Amino acid sequence: MSGRRSKVWLHFVRKDNGSAECNTCSKLISSKGGNTTNMTKHLRLHGIQIKECTVFNLFRQSPSTSQPPSSSAVVPAQPTPSTPSAEPSQSDESLRSRSCAATTAQANKPVPARVNPFTLAAKGKMTVEKREECHRKVTAFVVKRLHPFSEVEAPTFRDMLFTLNPNYIPPTRDYLTNHLIPSWYEIEKSNIITELSEVSHVALTSDGWTSIAQDHYLTVTAHYLVEGKMRQKVLQTKAVYKAQTGIVIAEEIADVLTDFGIFDKIVAVTVANAANMDVAIHRLQFVKLGCFAHTLNLAAQSLYSLAIMSQWIAKICVLVVWIKRSSMAKTVLQEKQAILKLPQHSLILDVRTRWNSLHLMLERFLEQYPAIQAASLDQRLRKPMERDRLARFTDEDLRRAEDFIRLMRVMYTSTLCVSSEKNPTSGQILPILKKLEMHFTVTDGDTVFVSNLKKQVWGNLSKRYQSDEIRSFLEEATALDPRFKQKMDDNAAVWDRIKGKFLAKNLTDSEKQMHPCKTPKMTPLEELFADEDVQKLLLRTLRPGGGT
Repeated sequence: MSGRRSKVWLHFVRKDNGSAECNTCSKLISSKGGNTTNMTKHLRLHGIQIKECTVFNLFRQSPSTSQPPSSSAVVPAQPTPSTPSAEPSQSDESLRSRSCAATTAQANKPVPARVNPFTLAAKGKMTVEKREECHRKVTAFVVKRLHPFSEVEAPTFRDMLFTLNPNYIPPTRDYLTNHLIPSWYEIEKSNIITELSEVSHVALTSDGWTSIAQDHYLTVTAHYLVEGKMRQKVLQTKAVYKAQTGIVIAEEIADVLTDFGIFDKIVAVTVANAANMDVAIHRLQFVKLGCFAHTLNLAAQSLYSLAIMSQWIAKICVLVVWIKRSSMAKTVLQEKQAILKLPQHSLILDVRTRWNSLHLMLERFLEQYPAIQAASLDQRLRKPMERDRLARFTDEDLRRAEDFIRLMRVMYTSTLCVSSEKNPTSGQILPILKKLEMHFTVTDGDTVFVSNLKKQVWGNLSKRYQSDEIRSFLEEATALDPRFKQKMDDNAAVWDRIKGKFLAKNLTDSEKQMHPCKTPKMTPLEELFADEDVQKLLLRTLRPGGGT
């Protein structure tokens, strides 16, 4: 068997002319170069199957003719009783023939299949209910994980499903796109319409954005309460191919609200501080709230207009970009971080359209400042930095970064506070603005750099939310928020306004509920003083600081 490790040689005798003789039918089969493929195919005619013995051999590429064939095993469980020598003699032919015949007879016996979930699934035909359930799971996999629709036609994906259940045939891309996803969408939309029909008040958030392919989209999201818990549903994200004027946006939003039957239930709409959005919401005659997180970001971006800030930020940005583009600079910086025992963090680059990115860039710059200084003095970076004329940082740059982080940290925290979709945030706006006003008030101990930052930021924020309608809305939202209802300057007047609105809207309905046409449980005395009882109950309920 020297040089012939494949067990296919148990059924053949090698000849000198590059062929092998079958022990069963004495037919000569070509085996030039030690290739056993033809002999394996020939054995199948006699019912003898040769298979790989290990799972990982399935991933192995076909060996070339110069390499020995991989080891394989015969399907029958028991090995052949006798093993022929490498050069069998003519006297051994009878013994070999009997051995081959015994092996063939054993191979023809039915081998019981292993019982496992896959063999059990292959026995019975998949029911309609099971197939539809599999379709739903595949659709959810594609939709919720944002996979491309072509994923269902990928060979590896279909092979995986075939392995899990050979009876299941996954949907095609066309069936997924034109049948499964639209059907699921219609059902979900119907469920949302049914749920919104039982809601009396709805708040909206809407924004427009442009994809990488330069397609403009408009998204409308509804926020409402169900059993005291906030819920939010994206009603629609629709491509808009018209000019993004306020009139067009108003028509698009109105179509969505009418489609879901909530046009008359809108309390307020939160949008970005864009002029076309302002025109759209006023055209719809809704209460418009500018996105507070976006407002804070605009105030932070106004710092770029300061000459003292723009030059200093530009110097830091140039260094960050240079380190990010240089593989050697990155390596040296990591070495210095390890020596100084600093966190192995990469530098962050400021992007104006990304909220708080300026704060995060300077915060990371301040954290890695010792490593940056040590890297700039390294011989491997000194010449490249001098060649690119990168400015070196001084102690004044470090002091400015510390002052900036200390001053602007509250802006970053405020953004995180109002960036929530599971809790109401409109009641936080006025308390946060009041705190920011105190924080950005110029004091005698401020440096010129800090005082300029304070004036610029608060000068931008002080112009926001000055409309009487918006101010009243925010005051009422703050008063109704249990966390801030006692922190209003004119708390009594706000509560009087809330009581008046509540009584005007709900007193009539409450009277109808308390005065049915025929109420056998109500005594004449209760009926006589029912109006007074309702008013007292409402006033006790709305009393500041607690209930009855």
